[in-house]
Amino acid sequence: MAVVKLFGAWTSPYFYRVIWALKLKGIPYECIEEDLLNKSPLLLQYNPVHKKIPVLVHDGKPICESTIIPQYIEEIWPQPSLLPSDPYERAMARFWIKFADDKLILLALSPSISKMYRASGEEQEKAVKYILEMLETMEDHGLIGGKKFFGGDKISMVDMAFGAVAHWLGVIEDAAGLKIFEAHKFPRLQSWIQNFKEVPIIKENLTDRDKMFALLKRRREMLLASK
Repeated sequence: MAVVKLFGAWTSPYFYRVIWALKLKGIPYECIEEDLLNKSPLLLQYNPVHKKIPVLVHDGKPICESTIIPQYIEEIWPQPSLLPSDPYERAMARFWIKFADDKLILLALSPSISKMYRASGEEQEKAVKYILEMLETMEDHGLIGGKKFFGGDKISMVDMAFGAVAHWLGVIEDAAGLKIFEAHKFPRLQSWIQNFKEVPIIKENLTDRDKMFALLKRRREMLLASK
C-alpha cells in the first residue's frame, strides 16, 4: 500500500473530516500536525494555492480541500462506502455536503469565527441568526423521516461534513457565553448528534473539548482586550 500522509491541525473540523474517512475505511496514515501561525515549507509546497490544511499526500501526490479529499478516498478505497450507491441519493448527499461547506465557515476556526465570540451587539446577533438558520434547515429538511444519520441507518460523508455542529459548536458557545443550540428546539438534530458521537471511530477521534475551550477563551479575552 502506498504511503498516506495527512497534514492538519487539531483545532480544525475540516481536518477531522479526513481523519474520520481514513479511520472508517481502515487506511493507515501518518499525521503531520501543522502550526497554523507558522506553516511548514512542506505544507506550502503541497498546497501552494490556498496554503491551508488539510492536505492528503498519497503516493507522493497532494490532494487539497476537505470536501475533495474524502471523495478521493472514496474512489481509491471504495469499501466500506461513505456515499450511497444510488445516483439520486448520491447527488443528494453531495448537495448536503456543499450546504455544509457553504454554511459552516463560522465554525471552522477561520477569521470569520471571531464574529461568534469576539463581537457584541448587532454583529454577534447576525452571526447567531446565521447559525440558527442553518440549524433550522438541517432540522426541517436534512433529518426528516426518522433517520439515524443523514443518509439513513449508516454514517456517511454527509454526517462527517456536519461534524463541526456535533462537536465544535458547543465549545464555541461556551467560550463566547452564548446559547445557540437548544435541544428541545432541535430534537432531530439532538438525536443525530448523539448518534454521530456514539460511533466508535468518531468518539475516539474528536478534538479535546477542554483544550479547545481554553484556547478559544484565551483568544476571546485577547480580542476583547485589543478593542
